[in-house]
Amino acid sequence: MAAPDPLRVTRLIARDFRNHAALDLGVGRRFVALVGENGAGKTNILEALSLFAPGRGLRRADFAAMAREGGAGGFAVSLTLSGPHGEHRVGTAWEPPQSREEARGGRLCRIDGASAPSPTAFAEHLRVVWLTPDLDALFRGPAGDRRRFLDRLVLAVDAGHGARVSAMERSLRSRNRLLEERPDDGPWLDAVEREVAELAIAVALARRETVERLDRLILDTRDEASPFPWAGVRLDGDIDDLVAVWPAVDAEDRFRLTLRQNRLRDRAAGRTLAGPQASDLLVRHGPKDVPAGTASTGEQKALLIGLVLAHARLVAGMSGLPPLVLLDEVAAHLDPRRRAGLFDALEALPGQVWMTGADPALFAELGGRGDVVAVGDGRLGPA
Repeated sequence: MAAPDPLRVTRLIARDFRNHAALDLGVGRRFVALVGENGAGKTNILEALSLFAPGRGLRRADFAAMAREGGAGGFAVSLTLSGPHGEHRVGTAWEPPQSREEARGGRLCRIDGASAPSPTAFAEHLRVVWLTPDLDALFRGPAGDRRRFLDRLVLAVDAGHGARVSAMERSLRSRNRLLEERPDDGPWLDAVEREVAELAIAVALARRETVERLDRLILDTRDEASPFPWAGVRLDGDIDDLVAVWPAVDAEDRFRLTLRQNRLRDRAAGRTLAGPQASDLLVRHGPKDVPAGTASTGEQKALLIGLVLAHARLVAGMSGLPPLVLLDEVAAHLDPRRRAGLFDALEALPGQVWMTGADPALFAELGGRGDVVAVGDGRLGPA
């Protein structure tokens, strides 16, 4: 019996989003290639799709910045999803503040015409992963960039992870403020540190599970002949060592003791020095067994692509939903061998893939497997 069709976006509608005043794009194939000059609005379309993952999309921009200049002030995006269980409509919109007293605008989410409490609810219908050019320096950049990348990996398999990270960050700010303003208020500090410890251990455990599963999947499916070298991934941090050894309850107690003992040090530093906010994601070039940051620029790019493709397979396996994969300008700087290898690897993925590129020739190898759409200054047409 033939396998059911994977989940696909068959229609994307956007109003006043970035440079798209009224976009209505219908597609049907597993591969969608958006081609056009720089500034035409290709990445904006990927960003619209990325809003159906928890957070603020692939650019992490303020919603006000997403509203089209000269538009009504807000924006709206909706998708029609087609899959083995029928068709669904999901939509999200943002409206600007209605008064000076209202500091932020409102985010609206809908699923099949009914209101949804937050973008987290979209995870019941689709998962989204992406790779953008700003990640090219991931392995050479600061640890904070890798933590954000890591949390995005976790979010794709655990939609509640973002809320836990946000709650932890709020608790850390409360502790830092208490240390600065009321350092002798032991009962309040004890209460805040208890909350910090609970959230920090929950965040660390979620990260650990995803990283361990991803590392195992990569090792089990590695292909030494692939143009995208396999990666070894692990977490580096005191709290990551803690949750690797102790059960959650014991880890909370030990971390809470660490927070208590470090109050003077943390007050002097102006921030909490121990915890998930200090962890790092360590990546190694598997075949060469060297840190990813020491590999060549081309090797790092290939390693990152391989890592994201492995993550897409992990998302499909853990969630049961083949993810929507967004690749921004991913093929432009690949040599012909790696570009051919990329399309072969994408063919093996279970989900729909959206790509962008300036040159239509980059996608010639797709043949009839993909919809190639020309994007020009907010307008669409055949490529």
